[in-house]
Amino acid sequence: MRIQFWSIGKPHEAYVKAGVDDFSKRINNYFKQAWELFPPLKDAASLSETELKKKEGEIILNKLQKDDFLIALEERGKQISSVELASFIQTRANAGTKRLVFLIGGAYGLDTAVLQRANMQWSLSKLVFPHQLVRLILTEQVYRACTILRNEKYHHS
Repeated sequence: MRIQFWSIGKPHEAYVKAGVDDFSKRINNYFKQAWELFPPLKDAASLSETELKKKEGEIILNKLQKDDFLIALEERGKQISSVELASFIQTRANAGTKRLVFLIGGAYGLDTAVLQRANMQWSLSKLVFPHQLVRLILTEQVYRACTILRNEKYHHS
């Protein structure tokens, strides 16, 4: 199974890049992974929030493959523990999922069409985080889940 991290927005800021790169490299010891950053739309300032989300959604939906398992990071999504995330990833791998896609939306979130296509909506927390920080938290949590699956010492419960 391949793990894909997708995010709408600017490249990683320096303050998160090192951490994202480090955890991404570590995840490669368990699953092949890759990041895909979708740059902000050039005409974003002239679009309404709804129009912007719709255009970003079209880009995402066109990039998805039919068999991709899409996890949309969404503030109103389901909250799960690190152990539950590990179990979820193992279940997806056992089910023969080819690509597990974690998607971080743009500044205004994700379009309804993307949320409807998502196989799961996941909330990292009831707190609101900057999108750049979500990238770091997400990669750390996926790495943590991988170590849980192998019963390694990184996670203490």
